[in-house]
Amino acid sequence: LTGCVEKPGEATLSIQELKCEGLENPVGLDIPAPRLSWVLTSDRRNTMQTAYRVMVATSADLLETDSADLWDTEKIPGDSMKVVYRGKKLQSQEEAYWKVKVWSGDAASSWSAVQRWSVGLRYHNEWQGRWIGFDRAFPWDREEMFSRLSARYFRKEFQTTQGKEIRDAMVYIMGLGLYELHLNGKRVGTQVLSPAPTDYQKNVKYNSFAIGDLLEPGDNALGVVLGNGRYHTMRQHYKPYKIKNFGYPKLLLNLVIRYADGSTEVISTNDSWKGTADGPIRSNNEYDGEIYDARKEFVDWTVPGFNDSNWLPAEYVQEPGGAYEAQVNENMAVMDTLSPMTIKALRPGVYIMDMGQNMTGWLKIRVQGARGTTVMLRFAESLQADGSLFTENLRDALATDQYILRGGGVEEWQPAFVYHGFRYVELTGYTGTPDPEDFKGMVVYDGIPATGSFHSSDTLLNRIYAA
Repeated sequence: LTGCVEKPGEATLSIQELKCEGLENPVGLDIPAPRLSWVLTSDRRNTMQTAYRVMVATSADLLETDSADLWDTEKIPGDSMKVVYRGKKLQSQEEAYWKVKVWSGDAASSWSAVQRWSVGLRYHNEWQGRWIGFDRAFPWDREEMFSRLSARYFRKEFQTTQGKEIRDAMVYIMGLGLYELHLNGKRVGTQVLSPAPTDYQKNVKYNSFAIGDLLEPGDNALGVVLGNGRYHTMRQHYKPYKIKNFGYPKLLLNLVIRYADGSTEVISTNDSWKGTADGPIRSNNEYDGEIYDARKEFVDWTVPGFNDSNWLPAEYVQEPGGAYEAQVNENMAVMDTLSPMTIKALRPGVYIMDMGQNMTGWLKIRVQGARGTTVMLRFAESLQADGSLFTENLRDALATDQYILRGGGVEEWQPAFVYHGFRYVELTGYTGTPDPEDFKGMVVYDGIPATGSFHSSDTLLNRIYAA
């Protein structure tokens, strides 16, 4: 976001970046007075901001005419670049647009480009609908020390109001322990392993997304997959004094549609939703891995018209107990990909893959084979002298993903609700000789942009930085 005014002998100023509470896309904040910040750049050293002016309005159009109906600081002397909003009180789901101009002596920047933030659902009673889920295991699940609990799938078809133009829409979601959200066949957001884990009896984080561009006039469909995360414990009936179990996965969702005429419509979770646990994710567990049976996949289950007649009505379940809070930290995301450095045969049918460095995340695979073939991936950080995986440090964690092929062509897969710390992968059940091109290490960490890099003449230092 740039713009500057030059004068002879004076520094050029530009506003490089605007942020609200440090977020790239600040929507659904429950903070009544967020902090507004910016980054100032110049073509000269030791250029200091000496004054600034912030304008906040209810629309970007108002700011284009330098009208601020929410807040105008006027020109304020000072070098502050983190300003607490002191304008008119914002209500839940209200949007605010803002821009800033800065001075250094007599030199001034032009106005920055306009950014925005929005207020989320600030209070418990502003959520509509009820928590839904299935508070039980299913016959194919296993609840014991090494528990296996399948993912839960929920869907809802709805119609937007006929004849009304959609202005925008926001979705607010609490999917515990972890969720994936889909609308009309498209994944909402790039986040993984969301929301951030908490002590769910104390607080529960919700995520918000602007999804107006995914809505269609008329028929629409929502789909949510729930994983266990740290809500449903990774070890059943095992050290209960140490490992807390909060129950079975559950969901609360509000989709707020705003029309051009000023009216709103809310799609919320209730017992009109349909659900099933008899899907492809047969087990998901941070200690033990994910088991995915592609033969159980639902084709187009997140688009309108899918036949869910054999699905169950969603059931009302007990809320988690903690306060509802907007998640202001960045979600986890796939931030990088790595290709295997080597794939070597350990013995017939068993291969060891070296990703070249320790990483956190999972493996994305491309395979082809007969229906029902199981490809097994075991993860470890180091090897034993004979080249096999060293797993003693994993204690009782299995750290194993399994993919069961549907057959009939090339298949691609990556897990949704687990992660591993690993450098090496043991591959079994793979048809033919594995090609490094068919495997990608998906590196996962907080979705915060990198602000620098490092490179030196020392190979070891470069490797440490890369890791």
